[in-house]
Amino acid sequence: MVIKILGSGCKNCITLKENTEMALKEMNMEAEIVKVTDFKDITAYGVMSTPALVIDEKVVSFGKVLKPKDVIKIIEKIRD
Repeated sequence: MVIKILGSGCKNCITLKENTEMALKEMNMEAEIVKVTDFKDITAYGVMSTPALVIDEKVVSFGKVLKPKDVIKIIEKIRD
């Protein structure tokens, strides 16, 4: 699983990355986390509002900082 955090590197982007790491730890899962900060790469996903969360090349959230429990719900939904 490859998880991408799209954003400029602002506080919200950093928090989303930390919350995603917490969710993975809680789920006892490993995934590659990639930070995407280049605006051209971000817009290629059709995202106009950051931070955004992309899992296996699918945009699953944008414009908000998800809590770890929210990230867990999204990952569980994707894995089913």
